[in-house]
Amino acid sequence: MRALLAVLLLTLSGMTLAQGFSANSPMPSLGPGFEQPEFLPVTEAYQLEVDLLPEQRGLRLYWSIADAYYLYQHSFKFVLETASGPAKLQISLPEGLAKTDEFFGDVVVYYNNADVSVTVDEPIERGFLSVTSQGCADAGLCYPPYTQYFNVDMTSGTVSTADPPPTPLDALASTQPVSQGSTGSGTLLTMLVLAFLGGAILNLMPCVFPILSLKVLSFARSTDHDRHLHSWLYTAGVVLSFVLVAALLIALQQAGQAIGWGFQLQSPTFVIALAYLFIAMGLSLSGVIEFGGSLMNAGSGLANRGGYSGSFFTGVLAVIVASPCTAPFMGTALGFAVGQPAPVALLVFAALGAGMAAPLLFFSYSGAARALMPKPGPWMETLKEFLAFPLYATALWLLWVAGRQTGINTMTLALVGALLLALALWLWDERRWRKVVALLCLIAAVTLGAQRGFDAPTQASALAVGKVAWSEHGVSTLRSEGTPVFVDVTADWCITCKANEAAVLFTDEISAAFADSGVVYMVADWTNRDADIAALLRRYERSGIPLYLMYPADPEAEPTILPQILTKSIVLNAIAAVSVPNPDDALVFQEDDAF
Repeated sequence: MRALLAVLLLTLSGMTLAQGFSANSPMPSLGPGFEQPEFLPVTEAYQLEVDLLPEQRGLRLYWSIADAYYLYQHSFKFVLETASGPAKLQISLPEGLAKTDEFFGDVVVYYNNADVSVTVDEPIERGFLSVTSQGCADAGLCYPPYTQYFNVDMTSGTVSTADPPPTPLDALASTQPVSQGSTGSGTLLTMLVLAFLGGAILNLMPCVFPILSLKVLSFARSTDHDRHLHSWLYTAGVVLSFVLVAALLIALQQAGQAIGWGFQLQSPTFVIALAYLFIAMGLSLSGVIEFGGSLMNAGSGLANRGGYSGSFFTGVLAVIVASPCTAPFMGTALGFAVGQPAPVALLVFAALGAGMAAPLLFFSYSGAARALMPKPGPWMETLKEFLAFPLYATALWLLWVAGRQTGINTMTLALVGALLLALALWLWDERRWRKVVALLCLIAAVTLGAQRGFDAPTQASALAVGKVAWSEHGVSTLRSEGTPVFVDVTADWCITCKANEAAVLFTDEISAAFADSGVVYMVADWTNRDADIAALLRRYERSGIPLYLMYPADPEAEPTILPQILTKSIVLNAIAAVSVPNPDDALVFQEDDAF
């Protein structure tokens, strides 16, 4: 049976990786014979010098831009904090080059250099300057927004580089307006704490909780030595898996792929493979098939190797099933990570894994926590059988996601494949003829799971009533006409997104509030890969979703970034802060409007 599950997982995983690239897609480095562009660090690609203007009434900012690299004019942001608050600035931008950009459309960019003058309306003595810029390389890589900081002393006539200001933990999860690049201003220590907290909260997500519960059950009859050793092996599996996912994510992004956290769920093949895995696990929990007594200590066929390797692969599985989820604090930490050098990014992902493993480690060492569990008995078998149903529900949801991505015919083929998978697992035993038939069923299931039905191409998600499709041009047009905009970056495979929609965003109260206040609700659907949405996430230094942006009507004002877990009061307060004075005068859009 172990061989059967291994063949299934390895075959589907291989197809997933193969379908992740096209003939024209840039590939990560694979060794000799494979070439890819070597990109400069952002500080070498765009070298900034800041000097005082004559008469000490402002600053000159001069970027030396490396060959074949460019900066976006619209991405420049300048903030000069003084003792009395932000100074009013007058920005003088040089004439740039018009360019049609694959991420932002028609833009103005600067090659070779950019010479910007920033004058201050009123005389100041000292200030703290933050400068945000964003650029790309002609070879295909776009950097996330990058913020640099300077101490300005007008009295002594000096400008010096400064460290980013510390960002309080609660401020990072607040609904206060933030400027582009602001999440990168947090210290590394703060981001590690956020990643650890986000990882811990992941254990409460419906993707992960059944797996964690089964592992906790295994502690009921374990000795202290075994409990501690198995919990550390589980931790190793979790942390190593997060680091490997991070390494793959970084490699693909550097190769020009527009991806983020959860990118594997944009592959229908991976989604179907994950659904098959949940079905196999559920059948074992229900007692329909038996993988052996150690399986539920592991949670997957690979973990069925038993003992210590079983605990390690339980951690691997927990990370796999957590991929549709984004917990609070995770977005900020992961957004920071993807804009950092690889060692820092890997460290943040390792902290995320440590946070996810921490509750199980705590449980293994805490006698008081274990004392809360009932004594071992028949209830454990009943609970194990009950936990099969969340796994079946998750498999159904994943197959629905695959159907939304590719069409009803593909979903039907995957369902037939799931039926054949169940038959293969039921048939498998020591008798040779049953093994042969089981393998044939398994091959048929894998083949059907990899097939795509003849569906007409459609958008992944139909827009709800009162919602319009997101576009950069649409947001700019609405704001120029005095209309505030709410942008919901979501996906069918994002459990957190769907929970927020059901509990808050799509309720009658919130829908009425949007309509009454003149705020246009825009949906950026990232169910399938979309370079424009990936660029939007990078601009606000987010690696995963959900992302909620509330844009005021003023085109010059920065949007408010709402928390990833919403409440009605949070959304109502954000709407009230940007609502137009007379909603009847606001521009009204129908469901089929497009930009």
